[in-house]
Amino acid sequence: MKHGKKPTARQKQLMTDEGLDCREWLVTKDTPDLMEIVNRESGRVKEIGK
Repeated sequence: MKHGKKPTARQKQLMTDEGLDCREWLVTKDTPDLMEIVNRESGRVKEIGK
């Protein structure tokens, strides 16, 4: 599994818009169409469309 990175301000806004707490998620992939994030504690992977 890839190591996640701290989200930027723009990425935090996308997470908040999806109803997620940005402090609990790390970004593993960020493309123009989609952002893949992983939970800090559970390791659950989630994809957010842009």
